Amino acid sequence: EVQLVESGGGLVQAGGSLRLSCAASGFTSDEYSIGWFRQAPGKEREGVSCIGSRPGTTIYADSVKGRFTISRDNAKNTVYLHMNSLKPEDTGVYFCAADWAVVGDWGAPASWDYWGQGTQVTVSS
Repeated sequence: EVQLVESGGGLVQAGGSLRLSCAASGFTSDEYSIGWFRQAPGKEREGVSCIGSRPGTTIYADSVKGRFTISRDNAKNTVYLHMNSLKPEDTGVYFCAADWAVVGDWGAPASWDYWGQGTQVTVSS
């Protein structure tokens, strides 16, 4: 059974940093992609970033380019989202998602099969 567990959320002032972690289990190999999504109150869930199984296969939403960095440690089955220069508009519940092969728009939640429970990120102004 595939499980994803996010951690690392919290309250931070604007301009600050946080590192989110997504611990994956139940996969039989490292050949899966991980995506990070966020959902603000009253808004749809949106794709933030994703990383493939091959080195260098990363994608970022325009709103976070240059501020967020996604990375993975296959030895620990963990994907990280390093978030710098945080803004109040980055506030939301952050979810990680996984799939063996993302078909279609990576930023569409329907493209991913497995989801974590989410972790809250709040950026104060």
